[in-house]
Amino acid sequence: MCRNITTLRGLEPPATAEEIEAAAAQFVRKVTGVASNAAPASREPCEAASAEIAAVLTRLLDELPARRRPPTTVPPLRREEVRARIAAREAASA
Repeated sequence: MCRNITTLRGLEPPATAEEIEAAAAQFVRKVTGVASNAAPASREPCEAASAEIAAVLTRLLDELPARRRPPTTVPPLRREEVRARIAAREAASA
């Protein structure tokens, strides 16, 4: 179902709060079918669910034992081209 969500456990350095929040938001968008630019009536419950899921994921990642090998894929927020797109989007909206 969520093939595009990257494995965060075992990253070096460990997953950041931003990466965990992005994964939680992506999961909620996928499960609900609600886009990130949805109407406030849909957006607010999805944001609340994403925050709860991010908190659970943070605790889970802290409690799981270390991995023997790091994940084979690089999380999107660690990819240079993704960071460039985010920076350009933020600059355009400022």
